[in-house]
Amino acid sequence: MASTYKTFLNDDIVTARTLLHEAIPITGSIVYGTYGLDPVSNENHVKTFAHGMFQSVYDYPYLSSSANHIFDIAYGHHVDSTNASASLSADHSFYNKRRNIYNQMAQILVGHDKDGNIQKFDADGDIISTGTDKYESVIFFNFARLLNKDEIKKGSFELYLGVTQDYADGATGEETLLTEAQAMHAAKITIKDYLAASNYRVNSPAGEYGILKITADDTDGSFDSNNLKSCGLIYYQAGVVALSTDVFVQGGSDSPADNDPANHETLSGTLAGDSCEMFHADDGTLYSIDDMVKTATITNDQLLTSIRKRISKVCFNNTTELNSTIYFCRVNHNDFNYSSNPTYLENSKIRVKTKQDDAPVSYITSIGLYSSDNELLAVAKLSEPLRKDPTNDMTLRVRLDY
Repeated sequence: MASTYKTFLNDDIVTARTLLHEAIPITGSIVYGTYGLDPVSNENHVKTFAHGMFQSVYDYPYLSSSANHIFDIAYGHHVDSTNASASLSADHSFYNKRRNIYNQMAQILVGHDKDGNIQKFDADGDIISTGTDKYESVIFFNFARLLNKDEIKKGSFELYLGVTQDYADGATGEETLLTEAQAMHAAKITIKDYLAASNYRVNSPAGEYGILKITADDTDGSFDSNNLKSCGLIYYQAGVVALSTDVFVQGGSDSPADNDPANHETLSGTLAGDSCEMFHADDGTLYSIDDMVKTATITNDQLLTSIRKRISKVCFNNTTELNSTIYFCRVNHNDFNYSSNPTYLENSKIRVKTKQDDAPVSYITSIGLYSSDNELLAVAKLSEPLRKDPTNDMTLRVRLDY
């Protein structure tokens, strides 16, 4: 226990914040399930639930002790959405569940207005606007904390989607699934939070978020920064992506040129056929995204599986925030020249002194940080002892990370 203490001055303590980033690539083989797929048990890396409200994707079969949760995928729509209109009707088995998904995500990520009503997802982040730039039919990707850590790095998110209309179907088995995936992803679109590092929003109760952009009228997988449209939102601290279903809507030559998602403009490029029937249901029929969410015979698992199989790749950088307090322990020439260690003395004499007029010498091996009540809080160990005598002084830097 120390017998001599030295008090820190205000200038002796500083704080620092360090951001560490890690690249996270989620390949299509994980999302689509061609990696490690058992044709008998089908996609054993995807966990479906009896409630059918969302699916959970793992990197290994989810019953394995080695499996890591990657993300959840869900679909929700607002009561005002055309996908929740009379053509869907309240008779659909998932009508209320999809509304509940939208409302739950919206109240957490967007919040309430002054009258207590849940606000809609807004295309440009201007939440208080009452225009038509609202996302009312949304696909949600909720990434696991294991991946995004403290937050997703702004400007690093990329999502690649296959948007080819026709693809093979029928037989099961890994070989056919690979062929099917190649066919679906023959044409791709790239979605990014373009320039979000310097252009993001802070008016969300869940923290900071950015606008997802997509290249208009282009399906070769490239990203043209001069021809962009908004297609969703990404919430960095929450690790949630809200993607408009309009990315799967093909409007042909009649597509409007404005940025109004309510008009179902061409977000996924120029594809063959105006109907854009790119989703294959269990009944063997091709559906458009609107028909997919409206048809009563299509379950939520079919809908979410169809969307998930269109994911070619997801990649982003996560962020780990390290907060540090740095203590500058200043040892003047006349400080700590004697040791409080009992072994410093032998027969009541200082071991390191051979003559009475020798200068005192000590060796610093550790630093103790104490509270105002002289209670030991932390100990810092030096890699090697430091010689200390009246002829030298030093400053020792102690860093606490948390």
